[in-house]
Order: sequence, then structure tokens, then C-alpha cells
Amino acid sequence: MKIGVFVGSFDPIHIGHINVMDYLIENHYVEKIIILPTLSYWDKKIETDIDKRCEMLKKIKRDYLIVDNKNNRFEHTYEVLENIKKDYPKDELYLIISADNIIEFDKWNYYQEILMKYKVIVLNRNNINIKDYTEKFKNKENFIIIQDYPFINISSTKLREHLDKNYLDRDVYQYIVENNLYNI
Repeated sequence: MKIGVFVGSFDPIHIGHINVMDYLIENHYVEKIIILPTLSYWDKKIETDIDKRCEMLKKIKRDYLIVDNKNNRFEHTYEVLENIKKDYPKDELYLIISADNIIEFDKWNYYQEILMKYKVIVLNRNNINIKDYTEKFKNKENFIIIQDYPFINISSTKLREHLDKNYLDRDVYQYIVENNLYNI
């Protein structure tokens, strides 16, 4: 089985994230998606507790979705993939990233190992020419480039500053309100 691995802060998860997952399933890039909120990021502060972010992810009702709350203690994406692979040894894992992540992909720890062992789905964002960045990699054939993805320009950061329920799943929005997240 083809399993996508979607790693992010998801603080909060919004329709942009959900649309990415729906698109990948509907277009048969993957058959299941493991979504994993990170405990920390090297370049930004995550404001909401990991348990609350996991609960928000569980509000997304999709048959294909698996919320992973056991592999978020790992610092590097490669470690996350390696540990998920232990649970799914016969399946193919596909790391899901957006084009803004490909710009500095060569600065990720263990990026060569990721490309040697896994496929990386890269979705267009901000009209970045993804091929300009993937051409330099030794295992560039392990990139699956999706240029025509209809990206929605919304960010979790902006949603934390000004919560707009139009960009959130109804159950996620309700969870945010009930738990008084993001000072609403």
C-alpha cells in the first residue's frame, strides 16, 4: 500500500491541509495518510500543546487518515519515517511536502537518506518552479512533483491571529472554541 506521511505543526489544521490530503487520495497518489504533528520545529515556535493539536487532527473525519501521536518526539523527519516504516514494513512511504519546503530541502538533516529510501511528493505552492530545486539531487527520480495542485493561500499563523471558521473544519472550529485556543 502507498502511505503518505504528512508532517507539520498543524496549529491549527485548516482546509488547506485537508484539501492536500483529499487531493492526494482522490488522484491515487497514496491510499492512506499518516498525519503527524511535530513536537517542535527548528525555525519556529509551536504555540499549542501537542495533545490538543492531536485532538484537532482526530476531528477530521476521513477513512484514509491515521493520526500519529507516537512518532512526534523525533527531531528529524528521517527518524520519523524510519520509525513509521517499522509499523508498516511492507508498505511504500511517501513524504508529503509543499514547494516552499523544497527550497531548503538540501539543508535538512539526513535528506540524502530520505531520498534513497522514500518517495517525496512535492505540491506546488506560490508558483515555485519545483524542478529548479529537485534537479540538483542525486535521487531526483524519487520526487513526485505536482505542479497543477490548486493551492489555497491560507496559513495557520494567520488563523491563530484572526480565526476564520470558513477556513476550518466545523468540528475543529468547535474544538478550538470549547478549549479557548488562540485567544478567541
